[in-house]
Amino acid sequence: MNLEEFREYCLSLPDVTEATPFEKFSRGRFTILVFYVNNHMFCYFNIDDFSNITIKCDPDEMPELKEHYMAISEPFNGNKRYWISMQPNMDLSDADLKDLVRKSYEIVKSKRR
Repeated sequence: MNLEEFREYCLSLPDVTEATPFEKFSRGRFTILVFYVNNHMFCYFNIDDFSNITIKCDPDEMPELKEHYMAISEPFNGNKRYWISMQPNMDLSDADLKDLVRKSYEIVKSKRR
């Protein structure tokens, strides 16, 4: 899956918006694209280097996911208890990647009203 396909999938979820809120912090070195539902993040990645996608995750599911997929690891930047990083185009299928993103979306949507 490439960046644009992934972006289109995220935007296909109901009530999702996107933004690049960290530009002033990066000073032009990189651009983080963030997807929101109910004004809260559920997914983000560097659009200049589409090698890691960070999403919210159920803490109870993390150990099994990390054990099963080499593509899943701790986030580069985010609370390691609630976020994971995924490397697209590794051992995680596009369908599984989309499923994890949808779950992240649902976690955030259900808690933030």
